[in-house]
Amino acid sequence: MDTIFALSSGAPPAAIAVLRISGPAAGETLEALTGTLPPPRRAVLATLRNPAGEELDRSLVLWFPGPASATGEDLAELHLHGGRAVVSAVEIALAERPGVRRAQPGEFTRRAFSNGLLDLAEAEGLADLLSAETEFQRRAALAASGGVLSRKVEQWRERLLLLSAQLEAVLDFEDEEDVRTLPLAFAADLAALADALAKALEAPSAVILREGYRVALAGPPNSGKSTLFNALVADEAAITAPVPGTTRDVLTRPVAIEGVAFLFIDMAGLRNDEDAGLIEALGIARARSEIERADLVLWLGPEGAGPDGAWEIEAQTDRSALPHPKARPQYRLSAVSGSGLDDLARGLTAHAMADMPRPGQAAFSRRQRELIQQAHVALTEASSVADPLCQAEALRQARLAFDRIVGRTSTEEVLDVVFGRFCIGK
Repeated sequence: MDTIFALSSGAPPAAIAVLRISGPAAGETLEALTGTLPPPRRAVLATLRNPAGEELDRSLVLWFPGPASATGEDLAELHLHGGRAVVSAVEIALAERPGVRRAQPGEFTRRAFSNGLLDLAEAEGLADLLSAETEFQRRAALAASGGVLSRKVEQWRERLLLLSAQLEAVLDFEDEEDVRTLPLAFAADLAALADALAKALEAPSAVILREGYRVALAGPPNSGKSTLFNALVADEAAITAPVPGTTRDVLTRPVAIEGVAFLFIDMAGLRNDEDAGLIEALGIARARSEIERADLVLWLGPEGAGPDGAWEIEAQTDRSALPHPKARPQYRLSAVSGSGLDDLARGLTAHAMADMPRPGQAAFSRRQRELIQQAHVALTEASSVADPLCQAEALRQARLAFDRIVGRTSTEEVLDVVFGRFCIGK
């Protein structure tokens, strides 16, 4: 196996640049740079030199013999001065050593996974933690990287193994009187496990944390959608004009409000297709598609004409004659004057938080939910058939789905996708 290296801190220039080296030649590489191998897990000031003996930097170095390291193998860290030239010179010296190369994205974490220091669900949580931009994202990712999801899956797997053992006993020892039939509680335990998976699928998903709570602004042309959109995202992102049909395409903008990630969506005004031109009609079709995908729709049109569950918004209270006066709007506001915007923002935040996973709660990603769904289908099938062989196969399929969640059984393609989310130095 190659020894790899990469910059694990932010891009230079910076006060300090942390460069990591991991693999079988990490120790001799560190010794070649410094002339000695420092005591394990102790920061030591050392002078780094290239093969020609030229001084590269004076830095702190640390030595972590495997398997007690972040990757499970020999690992060294160089805490360099964070200038571009310093980092570049040290990287050149490392690349010149035989068997030492630059790391690929996520390769350090992938080696930790391969060496059993974390499972695939924990690795996905770590990737989410590195990309977290809001407080809710941070909390959910920290829980996942700490093993909350893995422990939940492991509990399900242990219950499934017990059911499989009872079933295999019937198949293997059908001639024995005491194991000829399944225990009376088998069917109830199987149904209880399937119900636990169904509840997990009904729970808030991690997808909404990662991608943001989708809020679509909908209504007829000139109802104030784009003006409200600009106010919500605090930017002149959408073109506004009194001409009907100004907005032709879908415009999205991610925004964090009080630690909650939102994705606000502005789109073409809705009206009869025969009244719109070809380009505007295409925009209207896309708008209707976005309404179906949205977690919440803010309706700025005539009261009661919006989609089910939409919030009725009186959006142009600064105007003397409102285009669509409402008797009982949920919010009255003016995006021009700012009146009512704070109330709307607080309402959106509270509504989104109610649909998001609680801190510490297991929140599964799209990949993980698909596998839980596969396991649920298999358990449902096991409950519906009488043949023990068919039941055993269904339970085996459910067990494989659990194993794929934590990476006990994973294809290289899946691993490439998961670890490809990491930066080079992680």
